Amino acid sequence: MDNRGARPCRAPLIAAAACMLAVVIAPGVTGAATDSYALTPDSRPQPGVPHGSTFKFALSHSRIFPGTLRTITVYIPAQYRAGQAACVYVALDGLGPDIPVVFDNLIERHEMPITIAIGLPPGEVQSAKPGVDSRHNRSFEFDGLSDNLARFLLDEVFPEVQRQAPEGLAITLSNDPNDRAVGGFSTGGIGAFTLAWERPDAFRRVFTAIGTFVGMRGGDRYPVLVRKTEPKPIRIFMQDGANDEYLGNPEAGDWWMSNQTLERALVFAGYAVRHVWGEGGHSGEHGAAVFPDAMRWLWQDWPQPVAAGESQNTYLKAIVRPGEPWQALEREEGAENLIANPHGQSIADSTGRLYSTDTAAGEVWLRVRNGKKMLLDSGLKAPTAVTLSPDGLWLAVAESRSHWGYSYRVQADGGVDDKQRYYWFHVPDTSEDSGVRAWVPDLAGHLYAATAMGIQIFDRNGRVRALLPLPGGAALGVRFGGAQGDVLYVACSDHKTYRRRLKIAGFPPGAPPVAVPDEGGA
Repeated sequence: MDNRGARPCRAPLIAAAACMLAVVIAPGVTGAATDSYALTPDSRPQPGVPHGSTFKFALSHSRIFPGTLRTITVYIPAQYRAGQAACVYVALDGLGPDIPVVFDNLIERHEMPITIAIGLPPGEVQSAKPGVDSRHNRSFEFDGLSDNLARFLLDEVFPEVQRQAPEGLAITLSNDPNDRAVGGFSTGGIGAFTLAWERPDAFRRVFTAIGTFVGMRGGDRYPVLVRKTEPKPIRIFMQDGANDEYLGNPEAGDWWMSNQTLERALVFAGYAVRHVWGEGGHSGEHGAAVFPDAMRWLWQDWPQPVAAGESQNTYLKAIVRPGEPWQALEREEGAENLIANPHGQSIADSTGRLYSTDTAAGEVWLRVRNGKKMLLDSGLKAPTAVTLSPDGLWLAVAESRSHWGYSYRVQADGGVDDKQRYYWFHVPDTSEDSGVRAWVPDLAGHLYAATAMGIQIFDRNGRVRALLPLPGGAALGVRFGGAQGDVLYVACSDHKTYRRRLKIAGFPPGAPPVAVPDEGGA
């Protein structure tokens, strides 16, 4: 369905800070016979509207993308004045010819903030024979699901932009994530989403047109991750067409269906998302036509911050207390022995039997009260986390160097049998394994695993049903505590400990067994 007639949202009068944004039609985007989307007057120069200026500079050094060469284009609105803290919106693939015109018109009518546009093309690495067989970085930089592009922008591009002073005009970019937006077409579309998904602390407004949410480099995973992950404060405008298919890479998936699937996931997860579906192919025409309306909607209530929504994920609803986010603590405050031992973890049952892992040897051991040790299993890939179900009937062991965890049936004498590769972890794009360090059960028998992606919460059938991202990076340890046992403590790789109160309490290690509900096999 074509929503070109949808009523646009209008932004309020913008007075104080300036904001920075940009998008562009990507290389490789081709038209289709069904494309007939004309630009509106918003995309054409209008009488009496002052024109902004642009300048370019080369960026030929990078620690994050070594050896890359690129030329960055920056648009500065006529209304910008030195000393204003400009917001950050990045146009992946660079500035198209319409972006400065759209910004000129909308800024003059106070329908979007004063916005500096940064056009970021992908990098290229020359071979040892200049001009012959260069390495093109577009898919690597934009299609990947890591935070590499975000770090490149924050640590290298933005400081370089601020070092420029065109015609003596100093540039200052805002550090407020609510003042920053990103956008792009095709591979640039998924790249824009990934910037905000990986770093909502830095980017919160996204425009994505004909986005490549398919199996190029794992983009097909996003709908599932969006449904499982606690909502992030991101606002998204999406465009695609019913005939969207990139013929240069058709085996990667169905562009049209993947965009719809992601949009449905975003709605399910409570995000502020607006979509415009048309009949076009893998072309930038429709996206360019709706771009002005997208800007109005993305900035409609600025400077009010973008807020996280409420997910319909039943596990998140049953576990998370609304309005009670993670709180940072000093490492020693309520977090004794929280960081998991890298050599292995141990857990005692109510009889004093001790189950432990030997990470280096790949072994699981049982020690009984008389000190006798029994080897339960061997040949595992760096087993770290070990715990018992609250009823004491099942032993769970997780490997840190794979995406698997194992379930063992516990016998009356403490021995185990009927081992199964039972628990399946989500793994970050930058790793081959989960990086799990520890896990603990709640009273219902769900497991809370400290991993590189945050806290992954498993149901009784070995599936991750919810993900709790952490403000401090990878989780290094996890436990329940507090007077009621319902406070989750997590040690993170940023050398801080975080806590939050949940709706359910944890099962205390060594406590007498308690019955757990049967979740069935569905």
